[in-house]
Order: sequence, then structure tokens, then C-alpha cells
Amino acid sequence: MLHAATTASQKRQALRSALVQPTEGTALLRFIGAFTPLSTSLVAGKGFEGVYVSGAVVSAELGLPDIGLTTLTEVAARAAQVARTTDLPVLVDADTGFGEPMNVARTVQVLEDAGIAGLHLEDQVNPKRCGHLDGKQVVPREVAAQRIAAAVRARRDPDLLIMARSDARAVEGLDAAIERLKAYVDAGADAVFPEAMLTLADYERVVSAVDVPVLANLTEFGKAPLFTHAQLADVGVRIALHPVSLLRTAMGAVERALDALATTGTLEGEVSSMLTRARLYELIDYAGYNDFDADVFTFEVPDGKKGLQA
Repeated sequence: MLHAATTASQKRQALRSALVQPTEGTALLRFIGAFTPLSTSLVAGKGFEGVYVSGAVVSAELGLPDIGLTTLTEVAARAAQVARTTDLPVLVDADTGFGEPMNVARTVQVLEDAGIAGLHLEDQVNPKRCGHLDGKQVVPREVAAQRIAAAVRARRDPDLLIMARSDARAVEGLDAAIERLKAYVDAGADAVFPEAMLTLADYERVVSAVDVPVLANLTEFGKAPLFTHAQLADVGVRIALHPVSLLRTAMGAVERALDALATTGTLEGEVSSMLTRARLYELIDYAGYNDFDADVFTFEVPDGKKGLQA
């Protein structure tokens, strides 16, 4: 009720432990993009291991393209809202860190205060663009490594996961991307995110080249195939990310409902596919709030001077 029962520190430690010592059935951690804080209850209820705050989703919800227009304040606010509602670790897309090394340091501490378990920083130029669009540009490897080093130095909780993302696969080729990721690990990155890998063999090469966990981004309508979790686990990937899937699913349903309403004048035919009122109340724990209220207000208010004298 109100806030997650698990502290930010506990969530960070849990994520670290799961990555270092996977238990049976959790060799691959599945992080699902939460397009709203309400959706975290569904993600946790279905047994997934983590929640993600996508930069593309934050910008889309603001009616903006994913081209570096969102601010640290906007991302941190959404990250805090999401982290508040879930006991799962929350990974956040911190884009390029919203600037250069000093900006990156501030980004890390602001997001750390938001209660997240980890964040990733990328090597695109600032402002960046969606990782699956053409025309991306990356900064020199040394500059990107400085961003990672600044992030590592700025964190106050050593359990905060700093992940390095590289978009160089589409710009400079796989070999260059791997060399970049190795440099980012040398700079202190705890995990890596090779963007827009085209084959399972690409992932296998990355896994073999670094000694930290590797994330696979599974975004629909992108350049990369939608590999299964089993396929990714087989080549050693440790985190499977579904960044925009819930937003796309929800907005698709919204558009279909609007089409039906415009055509028929009623949503009667759509009701069966809607989240019920009872399920909504369950997800936001109406019963828990009601019980809390009952416990708080089951006292008798003293009246008049007698109450003041007491």
C-alpha cells in the first residue's frame, strides 16, 4: 500500500544477486517496460523479474518522438513513480546521461534518489535518437568511456547497477561495437547493452568478449529479430528487455475501442476485453487502503473542554 515494501537498497542487492548467482529458472531475467505505474502490479503478478522505464515510452507518453527531447526531470519523475509501486528492481533508460560527464554524474544521483536499481547510458551523440532508426551517430569510444567512469564515480550506493549501451553495431560494425563494450567494462560498467544485434551469433560474440552480464533488447518493429527467451539464454544472455511492448499493446487496444465507438456509437462489444472494475481495484489494493482507514479512524474524538483538558 502507498509504497513498495522493499527498499531501493534491497532491490539493488536482489538484482545484483540474481545476476551473479542465478537460481534455477532465473538464468534469464525478464524486464518489462512499464508504460504506467499501474502496470507494475501486472508485471509482478505474472512472475517477471524486473520493470523497465523506457526513454521511448516516456517521450511517447509526452507526445514526443524519441530524439532526445525529454529531460532528466521528466525521466526521474516517471522512474520514481514506477519504483514506488513495485518490489521488483527497476532499470531506467538514462539515454546519454543528459549531457557530458558532470551531467552524467548528476543524472546518476538524481535517478538513484528516485529509488531505481539500475540505469543504462549509451554512446550516441547528444541529443540521441531511437536505437532502431537510421542515421544514428556515436561519440568517440574514449568519450563514451568517460561517461561510464563518471557514472560509476558518482553513485553513492555501490549496488546501483551501471549498464553501458552501445549503438555502434549499426554505425561502425559488430567488431567495433564489441571493442567499445570492452572499453566500457574497463571503465567500470557492471553490465552491457549491445543495441540492434541482428543474429544470435552477434549476442554470442558479445557474451564471449565481456565478463559482465549482457542484455538483449526485444523491441517490436525494430531492426533486430524477436528472439525467444530460451534462444537468448542458450547463448548466454542474462537480461531480456521488452521496452515498449505494453504501451504498444495498450494503445492498439485504445485505437480499436475508439474505432468501435465511432462506428457503432457504443462500447458494448468491447466490454468483454476491458480490465474489470474489480480487477482494477485489486491491482491498486483498494482493500488494503480501506483496512488502513478503518484501523486509523476507529477512535472516538473527544469533544469540548473535556478533550482539551485531557
